[in-house]
Amino acid sequence: MLAAALAVAAGAGPALAKPPKSGGGGGGGGGGGSSTPTGYDVSYPQCGKTLPSGAAFAIVGVNDGLANNLNPCLGPSSSYASFTQSELYWAVASSVGGTTQPHASLYVNTADPGNAYNGSPISDWPSSGSTPYGACTTTLVNLSTGPTYLGANSDACAWQYGDNMAAADASRLQSAAVAINGQAPPTLVPTTPAGYPWWLDVETGNTWQSDTTMNVADLQGMIAGLQAAGAMTVGAYSTSSQWKTITGGTTSASGSLYGIPVWIPGARTLSGAKSNCQQTSFTGGRVTLTQWFSQLDGDYAC
Repeated sequence: MLAAALAVAAGAGPALAKPPKSGGGGGGGGGGGSSTPTGYDVSYPQCGKTLPSGAAFAIVGVNDGLANNLNPCLGPSSSYASFTQSELYWAVASSVGGTTQPHASLYVNTADPGNAYNGSPISDWPSSGSTPYGACTTTLVNLSTGPTYLGANSDACAWQYGDNMAAADASRLQSAAVAINGQAPPTLVPTTPAGYPWWLDVETGNTWQSDTTMNVADLQGMIAGLQAAGAMTVGAYSTSSQWKTITGGTTSASGSLYGIPVWIPGARTLSGAKSNCQQTSFTGGRVTLTQWFSQLDGDYAC
């Protein structure tokens, strides 16, 4: 059930908070001489874990479960100071390639929280901006502390919120990559958003409005923000049912959401993930990746 709530389900998104095996997730590891086009996706639950090598490709979460924060081991940080502890570095340096997927891709959490929750303002909800939906403007909102002007719950402000989150994610990637390369690792990582495909994690466990047009505007803003930062490819990680609940469904009238690549979760085995490549795309774009759940999430390149 959708609600304009601030909280996001812990662990929501591609990577599961389970310790990884040294071999391929679900019995189908890529690389190491294997012809199976499989990889892994990881994020903050795997920080500090020993991650496998020899996969065909890897996908790394930029955020720590929420659209407005950072995965602490994307790059070097106070908790994970060495480039060897960076999931971004692991993805670039340990993947062996051999599929349609590059060595490393990125995924970002998405959300549309609106301007207030339980009588308190959402601090990073925008109050201005020129958007394809017109100007993001302020409105008077009754909060627990009294009437306050906040950015409106409008398509325009939702688009601006998505654009802002995307710009912040691009900045987080660049900071992480520069910090990695600053430690002179054996393998340098791309420092710009253009160096990676990007995936929008769109799940009902995140924060969404009941107004699907606002949610669509938010996701369009994220695509625009990533493209403005230089991203060449932006796709969607979701299921048909979750995507329809959040967006109302995608047609040729859906603007930039129509025809983007799709990454489908839900399988429990590699063979199930292979079969899911034949699912109908919820965006009208190509089903590029599928995922199956194991000790460490496995991903199959369709």
